[in-house]
Parts: sequence; C-alpha cells; structure tokens
Amino acid sequence: MDPASQDINLNSPNKALGVDRTDSLSDVPVEGAMANPANPPPPGLTEEEAEELRTELTKVEEEINTLRQVLCAKERHAAELKRKLGLNPLNELRQNLTRSWQDVQTSNAYKKTQETLSQAGQKTTAALSTMGTALSRKIGDMRNSPTFKSFEDKMGNLKYKVVGQRGNGDAVSSPTDTTPTQENPSF
Repeated sequence: MDPASQDINLNSPNKALGVDRTDSLSDVPVEGAMANPANPPPPGLTEEEAEELRTELTKVEEEINTLRQVLCAKERHAAELKRKLGLNPLNELRQNLTRSWQDVQTSNAYKKTQETLSQAGQKTTAALSTMGTALSRKIGDMRNSPTFKSFEDKMGNLKYKVVGQRGNGDAVSSPTDTTPTQENPSF
C-alpha cells in the first residue's frame, strides 16, 4: 500500500510512526503489561503479589475518577439549584457575614468587651461632668473676684471711650452703672 494514499487515523497507536499496518508491534511497550523484565517487582514481593497490587491500583484510580465525575455532577446540580433559588455568591457572602457577626455578638469575649467599654463610657461621662461643674464653679468664682471686677470695669470704660454714643441716640451704658448680676452665669 502506498503511504501517501493511506488514511490517517489519529486515534491509532501507529500515528506519526510511519510504519506499515501489517508490521508487528511486539517490541512497543504497553502500559500495565504483565511481567516485564525491564520493570521487576519491588523487593519482597512476588510477581503475583505485584500484579495484584497493580490491579488494585487500577481499580482505585478508576474509583477516584468516578468519584471526581460524581462530585462535578453534584456541584453542577447544586449551582443550578442555587441559581433557581436566586442565590448568588454575593448573597451567600452576605448571609455568611451576617451569621458570623451574630456569632461574634453572642460570644463571651464580645459581651465582656462591650460591658467593659460601657462601664468606661459611664465613668468618663461622670468624670467629664464633674470636671465641667468644677470648671464652671471656678470661672464663676474668678468672675466674682476683685481682680476680675477691676479688669471688667477697665475694659468697659475703654469700650465706652472707643464706641461712644450709639447712632440711634442711646448711650452705651458704663460698666460702673448698677446692673443686676448673676450669681452663677451660665456658659
């Protein structure tokens, strides 16, 4: 047969070998071949035991491939069910985050931390309130002091001299005029 007119079968073990189909392939090694002198059994095993192990290995590998195929089919089915239910990865992530946040909020560590921060906030509020009251009292005391009164009178007189009478005819009252004063002015 003329090699140029041969039909090339890509699934043939002879592809691209340029051999005639009538030739023998006895010298070509085949995977999983029995008793091959180039591949002796491991030490401590007989040829029969090695062959049994090879057979078992082949079966286990076939089972693994079958399980992979089943797993892929199950994953596709699960994805299809999720799609039909309207569950997408973003919704799943949102649900996982919500569930995780709820788990955090119910944990003892979170409860203790929240309680501690609440107590610290209450103590800080009380301290700031006490400090504000004390500061207000001190400013009131300072305002009623003779030094501050003298300073206030001088500033009032200076203002009176600078501003003078108002444009509407009303005179600006002098700080020396008698005006009722508050005991504790509010700030």
